[in-house]
Amino acid sequence: MNAKLEVLALVLGFLGLVGTVAVTAMPMWRVTAFIGANIVVMEMTWEGLWMNCVWQAGVRTQCKVYDSLLILTPDLQAARALTLVSVGVAAAALLVAFCGGRRTACCRGNPKGKDVTLVVGGSLFLLACVTTLLPVCWTAHAIITDFYNPVVSEARKRELGAALYVGWGAAGLLLAAGAILIFRYSARREKERGTPTYGAEGYHVTGTEEEDRKEDVMGLDQMYIH
Repeated sequence: MNAKLEVLALVLGFLGLVGTVAVTAMPMWRVTAFIGANIVVMEMTWEGLWMNCVWQAGVRTQCKVYDSLLILTPDLQAARALTLVSVGVAAAALLVAFCGGRRTACCRGNPKGKDVTLVVGGSLFLLACVTTLLPVCWTAHAIITDFYNPVVSEARKRELGAALYVGWGAAGLLLAAGAILIFRYSARREKERGTPTYGAEGYHVTGTEEEDRKEDVMGLDQMYIH
């Protein structure tokens, strides 16, 4: 069960990484706000971190990369840097957490080193969650503030794009992955502080090592049975 929790954390972290990459690439951070009595929509504008796109009904979608970073609003300028940092941190967290897993060969003979590796991976997942959540919430706040600002003209008002919702979902997945790994680190430390046991060879082993051996023996027994 303990190993399954770590596998679940890795799966959630991988999905969070995919979501963060999608958020960084998607152009739908800001979309055209339709205000007024006219419900016939022939054109829609998307604004992203790298390009803006115009969707025309029955024709096609045309996108253009921004000519300058200064064209972007301050929230989107910051979102560019933060989302790239989030992708890098999430990728590093996934790699580190994989090395800290109980079923991996990395640091197999060093339980304390494996525990430290696991908690570092969990902390990186939490950091990736923050760096993903910050630009998404900042952009959403700017959009909502402008939408209800009477000074801003209706042509300049925007609505929340699909990328923001994907960003919130990705941040939630990264948060769950980090929390599970931190919980597993705490559980490992509690076992290591417990009463020492002795293996079949007669020397001292930690509770984590003994549990790993039991799982290995159970796995071999099941293999022979089949």
